[in-house]
Amino acid sequence: MIRFNQVYKRYPGGYEALKNVSFEISEGEMVFLTGHSGAGKSTLLNLIPAIERPNSGSVLVKGQNVGSLKGGALPYLRRNLGLVFQDHKLLFDRSVFDNVMLPLQICGFDHRESAKRVRAALDKVGLLPREKANPIALSGGEQQRLCIARAIVNRPSILLADEPTGNLDTDYAADIMGIFKSFHQVGVTLLIASHDENTLRRFGARTLTLKHGELQP
Repeated sequence: MIRFNQVYKRYPGGYEALKNVSFEISEGEMVFLTGHSGAGKSTLLNLIPAIERPNSGSVLVKGQNVGSLKGGALPYLRRNLGLVFQDHKLLFDRSVFDNVMLPLQICGFDHRESAKRVRAALDKVGLLPREKANPIALSGGEQQRLCIARAIVNRPSILLADEPTGNLDTDYAADIMGIFKSFHQVGVTLLIASHDENTLRRFGARTLTLKHGELQP
């Protein structure tokens, strides 16, 4: 499903964010990505939807080398991916409903079908009663739920999350991880970057650990 083969990522100035990273994630697997701040977790996640490209090595998603895709092919790749960003990237001049609707509008979905999907996604994360609210009126945990609803409205087969519980209290964090677990139970492949050791222990899933850009044995 996701395969990294001897991947290196260097930034201008020579900084190596990832060094010779190789691993494979099977379809339907839930995997955690951990490591210290600056270890390369966000960079690794950004390579999967081709937000960034490797300098060498290959990143394959469903057998497709995403690092070599042309710009016109990227929307088709990203339709299969749900992305939950660390900094939310919400649109505060649009309602909760419209934030979740946006990916479907970009993909050209029929409006009536889109509205059904948006409400189903909001219901899944417990935000349907807040569909007309502005994101600024939501708590931090609710904003994170909104990000998840937007990520899953396309019904992706792969869900990527970058520190989804990083700024949340224990109860909100448990709720968010419960939502991810429910996706895993219906066959979605998940890769979640997290430094929360309690979460890692509770789920007992396979963990990939980065240290200064290198995957630890």
